[in-house]
Amino acid sequence: MFLRRIVITGYKAYELGIFNENHPGIHYIKKALAKELVTLLDDGLEWVLLSGQLGVETWAAQVIMDLKDMYPQLKYAVIPPFLDQEATWNENNQHIYQEIIEFADYYRALTEKPYEGPWQFMEKNKFFIRNSDGLLIIYDEEMEGSPKYIKKLAEQYAKNNDYRIISITQYDLQAIVETEQMDQMDQW
Repeated sequence: MFLRRIVITGYKAYELGIFNENHPGIHYIKKALAKELVTLLDDGLEWVLLSGQLGVETWAAQVIMDLKDMYPQLKYAVIPPFLDQEATWNENNQHIYQEIIEFADYYRALTEKPYEGPWQFMEKNKFFIRNSDGLLIIYDEEMEGSPKYIKKLAEQYAKNNDYRIISITQYDLQAIVETEQMDQMDQW
């Protein structure tokens, strides 16, 4: 199936126990995202949709910014569910978010209102599924978290529509860690 537009999402940083940008796990998450993105790009991917939440989505945006040198056709949109999503974040996280917005090919808050309630997240999920061909999600059924809502919606949508769901699980991430460790041992 040809995927022209995908949504990338996954756990928020705190759901993974990641509280700073120097955490070694981020490297492996970015590597997994880059691997999937390159495969999708080689098959014609053009757009990535993100809401800009802290964690997998901000790391995905950073991967996309790095890939744009080799894949200038790749574009990404940041569409948060409400205005000023980052207002309560610390200064460092606000800076990361501003950089992601600055380099985005498209930015606009979906509801164009400040936070009012959980309905804005539900509307964001519906909008993303309706306006994409697939979902790339870092999620593992064994570790429930906030991505379960969009995954469930995508699975329901895929029952009646041509919609692809690509999951990166803890086992996929562990395989990347082990491969990299083996490569490092071979260099000794």
